[in-house]
Amino acid sequence: MAIQWFPGHMHKAGLEMKKILPQMDLIIEVLDARLPYSSSNPMLATLRGDKPCIKILNKADLADPELTVIWQQHLEQEQGIKTLVLSANETSRGKELIALCQKLIPNKANSVKKIQALIMGIPNVGKSTLINALAGRLIAKTGNEPAVTKVQQRIIVDDVVVLHDTPGVLWPNLENHDSGYRLAITHAIKETAFENPDIALYAVKYLMQFYPEALKSRFNIDGIADNEQVMLENLARKRGCIKAGGVADIERISKILLTELRSGQLGRLTLETPEMTEREWLLVLRRREEKAAKKAARKTKTKR
Repeated sequence: MAIQWFPGHMHKAGLEMKKILPQMDLIIEVLDARLPYSSSNPMLATLRGDKPCIKILNKADLADPELTVIWQQHLEQEQGIKTLVLSANETSRGKELIALCQKLIPNKANSVKKIQALIMGIPNVGKSTLINALAGRLIAKTGNEPAVTKVQQRIIVDDVVVLHDTPGVLWPNLENHDSGYRLAITHAIKETAFENPDIALYAVKYLMQFYPEALKSRFNIDGIADNEQVMLENLARKRGCIKAGGVADIERISKILLTELRSGQLGRLTLETPEMTEREWLLVLRRREEKAAKKAARKTKTKR
């Protein structure tokens, strides 16, 4: 199942971002440290040109620390990209971000002119919480659900940087279907766009392969099943999620699993690796080629 969620305000926000981007000195993109690839806007690579970009790996307290380091190294291979790791409840490193902005825009470091920075990120990535921490006061509305911020805001930070805040934006076509699932797992996409059991089965399959001990420890089970469907049913029985006739309540256990995973109760987990996402990108390119070939064949058939 391909997951898509693109409300009208996101389309408007995307147009506004493109409009103001030429006036910006740099871009700050807030990523989810658990999925640095899937939470990064693919349009940014073409939109930013040669503008410096700071990628903040937020919610790092929920992510696998070893993979976070690997992702930092991977992201900083690209010219003009610097990374900064933050935790969801960490508010003391605002000065470090400001200093990094000044380092990337040295011509304004000692100037009366302020650094103009566009700050962007997907829904529910913690961007508004970060802005409030930087400003030292409540400016941006926060909430543990996607699409809380719906209008642009302009915030002066330390009389050095002007942040141009934008609503959390996804993109109209999630070509990488795996990214869609991972975004749903971390609650970057509203539940109206997917079925919890479908997402939970994807999460269980991943955890069985990469974090089996996290599953066994959290649900107090002895072993890992042969497939994700049986595994999810085992988790349901372990938690007492049983319907009439002894049938596992998959909807209920799916909600429990996703809630506990999102809150970090299964431990510090990262849902993708650079190697994994590179393989997925090759599949995306292959699907594009197949789609283009089919379109060309239809045109040829129509002409005949």
